[in-house]
Amino acid sequence: MAIYQGTLALPKAWLFANFVASLDGLVALPGDTESGQIISGKSAADRFVMGMLRTCADAVLLGAGTFRKSAGHLWQPARIYPPAAALFAEARRELGLQPQPLLVLLSGSGDLDPNEPAIRGAWLFTTEQGEAKLQGKLPSSTRLTVLDSERIHPKDVLEAMRSEGLSRVLTEGGPSLFADLVRQGLVDELFLTSSPALFGRFPNDGRKSLTEGADLAGVRFELNSVRRHGSLLFLSYAFIRHRI
Repeated sequence: MAIYQGTLALPKAWLFANFVASLDGLVALPGDTESGQIISGKSAADRFVMGMLRTCADAVLLGAGTFRKSAGHLWQPARIYPPAAALFAEARRELGLQPQPLLVLLSGSGDLDPNEPAIRGAWLFTTEQGEAKLQGKLPSSTRLTVLDSERIHPKDVLEAMRSEGLSRVLTEGGPSLFADLVRQGLVDELFLTSSPALFGRFPNDGRKSLTEGADLAGVRFELNSVRRHGSLLFLSYAFIRHRI
């Protein structure tokens, strides 16, 4: 991604992911608290990178689990790092993007709080089961798309998004959604903050690594860049697609 290297050029179609992980590979902790700030140690540098990546996106793609753990949050650049609000806004104007990225939310079950502020104006993909649960509860500004399947397939979601010009998509989680995207070969780039913290694991502890629920068979990424801030490393990896 060129903006990460100091310019403002972006690929035409691009799915990129952003996570912070502990030294023992955890990206999600159990409980209702958002995990990222705990794992990063509330790093301002990590929040700035998150804001910069949101700045480059037409849309932010989220799974329902991540959404539920981030009550009250808005997936906007300035929300995660307010000191750079003017910089983020100027960059989006220069890139020809809308003032804010669109939140695209996936929930097969419909187990969401319709009163969350981020629901307003979001695009929600669900199943017939989820539609039944959410019927009549969503704000009028929420766009609802019901998929004709028992589970949500990210490829179908991305095709729908790109058909409406949402070609640069950032995903911030969760690990199950990310694993599914990688398994289907849909991820172009991964931005990973490595935090100098250890949390440990034990059976059935509810702690999750970067990918969850999929056998990825050693899929390979290639290191693009490494940057350091204190003891945190900011890593960028490109997905290596099979070449025939």
